[in-house]
Amino acid sequence: MALFPAFADVSTDKVEDPSHELKWLNNQSFQTSDALSLHNRFLEIKSEGVLQDSSSDRTNEENVPTRKKKKKHGEKKKKHKEKIRRSTQSSGSDSEPIFPSDLKRKQTNRQQAAPVATSFSWLDDLPSPAAQPFCVDSKADASNWTYKSLYRGDVARYKRKGISSLGLDPLKQEVHWEDVNKKHKRGDKKKGADRYFSTACRQLLKSEQPLPTLPRVCESNRVTHSNPFLPLEDIEGEQKGEASQGGRAQSSSVNPLGVYDSTTALWLQGKGKQDEADHPERQNLETGQEAVLLTGQTEEFNRKLREQPEDTQLWLKFIRYQDELGATVFGGEEEQQGKELAERRGKSSYKAVLEKKLSIAERAVATNPSCVALQRERLRICQELWEPAALAKEWKKLVFLHPNSGPLWREYLLFTQSYFSSFSVSKVNSAYGKCLSTLSAVRDGSMVSHPALPGIEEDMLDIFIKQCHFLRQSGHAEKALSLFQAMMDFTFFKPDSVRQLPTKQQADFFEPFWDSGEARVGEFDARGWKAWMVQQERGGWLQPCAEEEEEEEEEEEDEVKDRSQPRWTVWLDVESSREAAHWLPWRPDKAKGQSEDDCDDPERQVLFDDIGPSLICLSSPELQLRLLLNFLSFLGLPVDTVLSAGRWQTGLLLEDLSLLTQGSDSRRPLTSHNLSSLGVNPVGHMTTLQGTRKWVGLGKQGEKFVNFMLNMLQPVLPSEQRAVLSLSRMQYEKLKVFRCIQGNKKRLRSQSKISKRMAKSLLKEADNRSSLPMWREFAHLEWMLGNLEEARKVFSATTALGGGKGLCNPSLCELCLLWAQLEVEDGASSPGGVPNHGGAPPAVCVLTRLAEGKALTPSSSSQPVSPVAILKARRSYEQALTTALSTFQANQKTLLQEEKLRLRGLLGCYALFQYLTMGIKAANAVYSQAREQMDELHRTLTSDRNADAPRSGSDPLLDTLACECQMVALQQASLLKYHMSVSVFPLATLRDTLTSALSSWPSSAALWSIYVQVENRYHSAGRARRFFHAVTRDNGSVVPRFFAIVAEQQRKQLVEAAQRSCDKSATLSVLPETGLSNRIGGLFENAIGSEMGAHCPLLWRMYIHYLVSEGKLDKAKGLFYKALQNIPWVKGLYMDAVQLFHEHLQEFVDLMTEKELRVRLPLEELDILLED
Repeated sequence: MALFPAFADVSTDKVEDPSHELKWLNNQSFQTSDALSLHNRFLEIKSEGVLQDSSSDRTNEENVPTRKKKKKHGEKKKKHKEKIRRSTQSSGSDSEPIFPSDLKRKQTNRQQAAPVATSFSWLDDLPSPAAQPFCVDSKADASNWTYKSLYRGDVARYKRKGISSLGLDPLKQEVHWEDVNKKHKRGDKKKGADRYFSTACRQLLKSEQPLPTLPRVCESNRVTHSNPFLPLEDIEGEQKGEASQGGRAQSSSVNPLGVYDSTTALWLQGKGKQDEADHPERQNLETGQEAVLLTGQTEEFNRKLREQPEDTQLWLKFIRYQDELGATVFGGEEEQQGKELAERRGKSSYKAVLEKKLSIAERAVATNPSCVALQRERLRICQELWEPAALAKEWKKLVFLHPNSGPLWREYLLFTQSYFSSFSVSKVNSAYGKCLSTLSAVRDGSMVSHPALPGIEEDMLDIFIKQCHFLRQSGHAEKALSLFQAMMDFTFFKPDSVRQLPTKQQADFFEPFWDSGEARVGEFDARGWKAWMVQQERGGWLQPCAEEEEEEEEEEEDEVKDRSQPRWTVWLDVESSREAAHWLPWRPDKAKGQSEDDCDDPERQVLFDDIGPSLICLSSPELQLRLLLNFLSFLGLPVDTVLSAGRWQTGLLLEDLSLLTQGSDSRRPLTSHNLSSLGVNPVGHMTTLQGTRKWVGLGKQGEKFVNFMLNMLQPVLPSEQRAVLSLSRMQYEKLKVFRCIQGNKKRLRSQSKISKRMAKSLLKEADNRSSLPMWREFAHLEWMLGNLEEARKVFSATTALGGGKGLCNPSLCELCLLWAQLEVEDGASSPGGVPNHGGAPPAVCVLTRLAEGKALTPSSSSQPVSPVAILKARRSYEQALTTALSTFQANQKTLLQEEKLRLRGLLGCYALFQYLTMGIKAANAVYSQAREQMDELHRTLTSDRNADAPRSGSDPLLDTLACECQMVALQQASLLKYHMSVSVFPLATLRDTLTSALSSWPSSAALWSIYVQVENRYHSAGRARRFFHAVTRDNGSVVPRFFAIVAEQQRKQLVEAAQRSCDKSATLSVLPETGLSNRIGGLFENAIGSEMGAHCPLLWRMYIHYLVSEGKLDKAKGLFYKALQNIPWVKGLYMDAVQLFHEHLQEFVDLMTEKELRVRLPLEELDILLED
C-alpha cells in the first residue's frame, strides 16, 4: 500500500512488482473504498455550491442598472477574489505543463470542468469535445506581469470594441469583459521588469567577477582530449548547481549545445526568473562578490602599508584610491534616487569620502612626520572641511616646520593670494619676500636647522618670477619691473668683493646703490652696480648736463577724447591707456632739478623695501639665462620656451585669447606655428578680455628701454647667450610686423621700415653676421612684407654660409625647410596645390641642393632637377635620418648633446621632399617612423629619471627632446592638413596623427588648434567629445579644457548662423542641434572645478562673458563674486566686471581699492576730467 492510501490505485500502476514495496509504509487498518467515497462526496458538495453561487451572481448582475455606482472597497475586493477563484480551475496530470496562474494557490485535487462557456477548461476534460469547441478566457492573465523574465514591451496591447465575442451566442453565452485599462493608484502601480539597462543590472555587472580570458585547467580524470575552442561557460549556473535529475534533463533538451545561460534556459521552458527573496543564498553570494571587489584592494593597501609604513607614495595612492572607492559605493545609490535627493546624498557622500581621506592622511603624517608631500596632501583635503582661519594657521605652522621646501612654499603662496577674506596685495607681496629671504638663508647655510634641498635655486627663481607676474596682474607693473631691474644688477653686475657674502648682506650693500638715484638697467647711460661701487671708491660720478640726454618731451594728449560717452567707458579707456603708458617706474630727473615730491602718482615710485626681501642669488649660468629670458617674455618679446620654461603653473598667467586662436591663418598653413602665442599678456597690456592693444609693441618709451637693456647686458654675457638675445630681438621685430598685417594695416608701412632698420643693425654685429637663425628670420621678415625676390636672395646667400655640411647642420636644415615651406605656400593657389616651374617646383630644387651640400642661387631655384639628382637626394636624406635615429637608440642611457636632439629641420626637409616627389603617404611614413623612435626615447629617459634619486631641478635635455617631439608632430599634422586642403585625402590619417600626438602632449595649444579646426568641419561631434573627455580625465592641464570649450562654442555659432539664415524653401547645410548651451556650461563648470582651472584667470573671464552672451546677467554677476574667491588679485577680472555690469562701477572700484589693487584713475579724478 502507498503512503497516501486514497490514491492507492494510481500508485499501483507505476509499480510492476508489489512485493518490492516497503512493508513499513503499509497501513492495514485503512480501507481504500471508504477514502474514495468520502472524496467523491466532497467533490459533489463543492460543485453544487459553485453552481449556486454563479446563478446568484447572474441574477444580481441583471438587476443592477446600467449606470455606474460607487462600491465600497471591501465588497469590491471580495467579489474580485471570488471571480479569481471561479476562473482558475486546475486540470491535467503531473506531466502536463503548469501555468504561472496555477502557482498562486495550493491544489489538492482535480475538478471536472464546468459546462459553463465562460469558465476555463481543458479539451481533454470535456465529455464531448465537439459540443463546445472553444475555450474562453474572459480575463487577462495578470501573472504575465509579475515575472521578470518577460519584458512588458513583448505583451500586446489592444482596445476591445464592444462586449461580445466571435463564435458565442449573445443570449446564452454572454461575456462581460472587464476593463483592463483601469487607472490604478500611484502606490498600486507595479514596477516594470528590470532590464539590462537598469541601475540594478549595472550594479550587478560591476559586482560580478570578470570572465576568465583563458580556459580553466580541468582535472585529468574528467578530460580526455583538449577542445580546439574556448567554451562559453555558464558561471552562474555552475555556482548554483543543478537542482534535480529532471532539471538536468530539461536543460539538455532546451539547451542541447550548452550555450545558453540559466536565465535563457528558463525562458525557453516558459518559466519565469525566480525572485531574489526566494533564493537568499544567491543574494548573499552576489553581496559577497561585491564586498570582495570593493574591499579586496583596500585590504591589499592595508597589508602593504603595515609592511611598509614608510612608503609615502603608497600612502598617497591609498588616499587617491578613496575617490574611486567612493564613486563605486555611493554612485549606484545616487542613481536610484531622485534629482534633489541625489544632490543631497552626493554632498553627504562626498563629505564622507573627504573625512575618510583626512583620517588616512593624518595616520600617514603620524607615521611619516617629516614627509612634506603627505603634509601638503593633508592640507589640500582640509581646504574643503576646515574653516579658512584654521587652515591659514595650519599652513603657517607647516611652512615654519619645513622652511626649506620650495614646493610647499609655492602652495602656501597660492593659498595666501587666493584667500579672499584676508587678501591684500601688500600682504601677499610681503609673504613672497619672506619666502624668498627664508629660502636664501637656507641656501647660504645661515639657517642651520634645515639643510638646502636639491634644486633650491630653481625653486627660488620660479617663485620670484611668479611674484613679478602677480604684481603685473594686480596692476603694480612698476614694482614688477623694478624687481626685474634689481635682479639684473644683482645678478650680472655684482661686485667681486661681495660675491662670497650671504644674500642678506649682499642686499644690504645693494640698497645704497638703489637709493642713490643712479641709472638702472634699461635706463639711459646705465653702467651697473659694479661700476658704481668702483667709482664710489674713487669719489663718485660727475653729474651729466641736461643737454647730453637729448630726451624728447612727449606731447601731452587729452586723455578723455569723447566726454559724451558713458562714465564707465571713459574710466576703462583712461585706465587702459595709463596702464600702457605708465608701466615704467617714475624716477626724478636730477638734471632737471626734480625730486620725489614732483611725482603726481606716488604709486609709480618703488622703494627698496618693496623689492629688497625678494633678491636672490643665482650661481648657475642656465638659471641666469632663464631669468633674463623671462624678463624679455615679461616685456612681450618671443623667447625660447625650452630655455625659459619653469615649473610654476602656467594656468595662473593665461589671460590672452590669442592662445586659442593661433594657427587659424589659412594663408600660412605650414608656417603659422612659427609665431605661436603663449597666452600671457605682456607688461602694459591691462584691459578687458576682448580689448585691443594700444600699440603694436611696447610704445616709444618701451622700445628705448629694451634697446638700452640689451646693449647693456650683451658685453657681460657669453657668446651663446648673446645669440639667444639677438634672435629674440629679431623675432620681436617680425612679430610687430605680423600684428600690423593682421590688424593695424595703416601702420604697416612705417612699422616695416622701423623693423627692417632694426634687423639690419642687428645683422651688422660681429656675432650675428654668420648666424644662420638670424638670417633666416630676416628672410622671413622680407617674405611677410611681400618682397619675395629679396627674400629669395637672402635665403640663397645664407645657404653659402653653411659650408659643405649640408644635412649635418641643423640650422641650415631649418633655414631650407622654412624656404621650401614658403615656396609651397606661395604656389598653393595653382591647380593641385604645387606649381610646376620647368618640371619641378622651387621647393624641390631647394631641398635637392641641400641634400647635395651645394649653395643655391636665385636663378638655380627655378631650373629643372634631373631624376638622378632626386634619387641621390632621397638616398642622402634616408642615410642621414637613419644615422640620427641610430644615434638615438645607441645613447638612450646617456645624455645626448643638444645639437643631436634637433631633428625637426632634417625630418621636415626629408618629409617635404618625399611629399613633393612621391606623395603624402611617403611623407607620412617618414614622420611616423621618426616619431615612434623619438617618443620611445623620451619615455625611456623619463622612466630612468624617475627611477633614479629624486631631483628637484628640471632636465634641459629632456625638455629639449620633448619640444622636438611636439614640433615634429606639429609639422606632420600641418602637412596632412595642407594636403587635405588642396586634394582629396581621407580624414582618418590626420585624425589618428592628432589623437596620438595629443595623447602624448596634451598641453600643446598648436596641436589642439589644428584638431578643433579639423573636427568642427563635420557635424558629428561624438568622437571629438569622447576624445576630449578621455584626455581631460587623465590630465590636469587647462589647455585641453580650453579647446573643448572653444570647439563647442564654434559649433554653437555655426548652428545659430544656420538657424538664422534658414529659409523654408532652402535646405539647411548643417543640421540643427540643441543642448549646446548646457554642454558649454557643464564644460566650464568642470574646468573651474579642476585644481589648475580654479586659479586660471582666462577661464573665469571667458565663463563670465559666455553667461552674459546668453542673457544670464544675474548668474554672471554671481559667478564674478565666485571668481573673486579664487583669483582676487587679477585686475582684468574687475575691468571685465565694469564693462559687463557698468551700473556697479563705484562698487568695483571700491573693492579694488580695499584689496590694494592698482587703480590709476580714481573716480574723483574721473569726475574732474569729465567737467567741461
